[in-house]
Amino acid sequence: MDYSAFMQAAVGGQPPPLALLHGAGGQLLDDALDAVTRGLFPRPDDVALGREILDGREATADDIARSAMTLPFMTAMRLVAVRRSQALAARGVDTLGPYARDPNPSTCLLFLADEPLVAGRDRRNDHWLLGVVPARCVVALPARRGRALEEWLRQRAGHEGLAVSDEAARLLVQWVGDDAAALLGEARKAALAGGPDARTVGVREVTAVVGEQRLSGVFDLTRAVERGEVGPALRTLDRLLATEEPVLLVSLLVREMRAALVIRDLRTRGQSTDQIARSLRRPAPVVEAVGTRVGAVPEATLARRLERCWQVERRLKSGGEPRAEMATLIVDLCAER
Repeated sequence: MDYSAFMQAAVGGQPPPLALLHGAGGQLLDDALDAVTRGLFPRPDDVALGREILDGREATADDIARSAMTLPFMTAMRLVAVRRSQALAARGVDTLGPYARDPNPSTCLLFLADEPLVAGRDRRNDHWLLGVVPARCVVALPARRGRALEEWLRQRAGHEGLAVSDEAARLLVQWVGDDAAALLGEARKAALAGGPDARTVGVREVTAVVGEQRLSGVFDLTRAVERGEVGPALRTLDRLLATEEPVLLVSLLVREMRAALVIRDLRTRGQSTDQIARSLRRPAPVVEAVGTRVGAVPEATLARRLERCWQVERRLKSGGEPRAEMATLIVDLCAER
């Protein structure tokens, strides 16, 4: 089942009795849970009676199965959602396996994992849940980038009555990164820049709220890292952390590290600055400056820096201490020459 089909069924009040949604998209998981909740419980008062939310870091397989087998009380259906399902212990297969083969028809059991569960860069093997939940009940969250992400942002903001222009959506993605929740949050704040009743988000509103100062600060941080200047990098980090979320800063660093790797690769292949600028949709002077800075940096070094950023991003999302993780990251990046 794909995400769109799941959402259609959820909004219509017909979600499957068992579903596993996984991927790097916290906002999409929140939207899915909200859609199932509204579909099953049209009356807000029924939510407290029929919905139970568990956390995979704390709940056991027995807790989940017991809750899912509980019959509804004063509602037609029950909804049991397990957030951070990737944290469930593998021994739960003995309990959840039999349940998955014969789920309670009066309960919708949702496993919500905010990271991909398939084997890949972040995971050596498939998560055991993929072997328990039938394939037809597994929903991999769509990974949106570039124009697809901009279009999603415009549509998603439109559901809340906000009209985000094409240029504003593009600017938000460039400045904020790929985190859907952060993008939507910045779009909401940008709407407020036009006044309490404003529902239109344009370049002016985005610039006023997100601001070029954020982008400048991230550039200062990446330049200091590229030069191995630990002191200036840590001072810039401290200044940024006063106003920015650590996860957002890491996502911006990931974006800049990935862009540097791409620019270096394309320059090596003989592409001109203008060609690369059009491909990445970045100003040519910025592409030229980045290309000059990373031209002498080995490709393997850039790849290790990117991998290190991904590691810290995962730790932050798993409850790591933000300032300590970020400071260690910056020191490691500066030392990675």
